[in-house]
Amino acid sequence: MPAWLLVGVLALTFAAPAAALAQKSAHPALGGADLLAALHAGGLVLYFRHADTDWKQNDTRGMRLEDCAAQRNLSDRGRENARAVGAAIRALAIPIGSVLASPLCRTVETAMLAFGVAEKSMAVREGGPLPPGSPGRYEALRVLLSTPVAPGTNLVLVGHAYPYYSLVGGQYLEEGEADVARPRGADFEVVARVGLKQWRELAVAPPSR
Repeated sequence: MPAWLLVGVLALTFAAPAAALAQKSAHPALGGADLLAALHAGGLVLYFRHADTDWKQNDTRGMRLEDCAAQRNLSDRGRENARAVGAAIRALAIPIGSVLASPLCRTVETAMLAFGVAEKSMAVREGGPLPPGSPGRYEALRVLLSTPVAPGTNLVLVGHAYPYYSLVGGQYLEEGEADVARPRGADFEVVARVGLKQWRELAVAPPSR
């Protein structure tokens, strides 16, 4: 994990109890040229759920994280879509900095296919010692989403549906979808939800007024 992000994670972890930090969504959400301008300006976090998987496969209890044969992996469609998302983001000249991925094979492969790099991070995936449904269970992920990102670049997180849903509620991310979040120090604001179709539509968005 980059040093600047680690400092932010440690600072925010001890700053306030997670139960007191309610996440918000922008109303209306950013879209079109306004969203593209915000992404070009940087300072945002792009949280992706891994791309499409082969649901005939299952994660094996007690599996080793590096043992892909014991996990649910990307399907051919997922690999194609991950490459397409990365190509669309590059075509839009959206600045990407660090790319952190849950250590499972499907998340690492999504990151590698889309962005060409993946730094494995348990903070993207692992819940704390609290039982499921408890406020603060995914505190490390909340901190990653809340830590300010430098202007001119964007942080990418590639993870899973449930940990993120536990923080924001609402509708689960579909496989391959991303939420765009604006870190606010103590919490974060979701400003847009973007799938492959929306990434491609941004390329033809009219200029921002």
